[in-house]
Amino acid sequence: MDNIAALNVFVIAAETRSFVRAGEMLGVSSSAVGKTMARLEKRLGVRLFHRNTRNIAITAEGIMFLERCRRIFSEIEAAEQELSQTIAAPRGWLRVSLPLAGMLFMPTITKFMRAFPDVMIDLDFTDRLVDVIEEGFDAVVRTGDMTDSRLMVRTLGKFSHRIVGSKEYFARFGIPGKPGDLSAHLCLHHKYPSTGKLERWPLRHDAGPGKLELPVSSMASTLEPLIGMAEAGLGVACLPLFTIDRQITDGTLVSVLADHVEDVGEFRILWPSSRQLSPKIQAFVQFMAENLFRP
Repeated sequence: MDNIAALNVFVIAAETRSFVRAGEMLGVSSSAVGKTMARLEKRLGVRLFHRNTRNIAITAEGIMFLERCRRIFSEIEAAEQELSQTIAAPRGWLRVSLPLAGMLFMPTITKFMRAFPDVMIDLDFTDRLVDVIEEGFDAVVRTGDMTDSRLMVRTLGKFSHRIVGSKEYFARFGIPGKPGDLSAHLCLHHKYPSTGKLERWPLRHDAGPGKLELPVSSMASTLEPLIGMAEAGLGVACLPLFTIDRQITDGTLVSVLADHVEDVGEFRILWPSSRQLSPKIQAFVQFMAENLFRP
């Protein structure tokens, strides 16, 4: 039991990167955490942390040991759940990473929170590629392919893009009949926050793939400002259909060149692999898959 306790101290210290924070979480002093780690390192014969007077950093051996310890605790948790007479109701904190466009998922997430009031949500919005295991996320939603043998994955749904503008805008500038006509329009672009590059509009056109140069009237690193600018008649934008479906339905935005848009994207949800999926993650994955793209 002492060995298991030491491993638990190690995992918390490694994940928080702080003996002080680990001590606060465990209800002991940072000195006690440091002494426990020193005894563990002596027993293992390897250094798990680099230390100085200000902070700690985990060693390569520590990173390898951390992954194994997580597996051990995952197995212990699975064994405890298997011995339970019933599966516990979903409860506790659920840490989820969403893309920056994930604010547009909030109606579905809000419904989940109402359906499972004992689950508290910690949402992190970023387009960067997070390490689900290392950064302690319970679930991550992303587009595109992500390969990691430590993760489970489920497709939430497919989506396409639409080129849209307001009725007032098209009354002033005219409706484009072919992709080349966009060269005479005010184009609102999404730029990737990690690189600053503009996202390509997925158009089929005579100039060939990637050859159509579109004017840049404005740009933004998230989608919500582009939606607002398009609604205000400030230009045309190429946006995922699920983000503007309401505006198209109520006529706030008008879709053009739909026959020339060629891509289909896909949202996936990923979560740490384990033999026994925790009730809160299981409930969240199932709910998102059934409700995010419900007609």
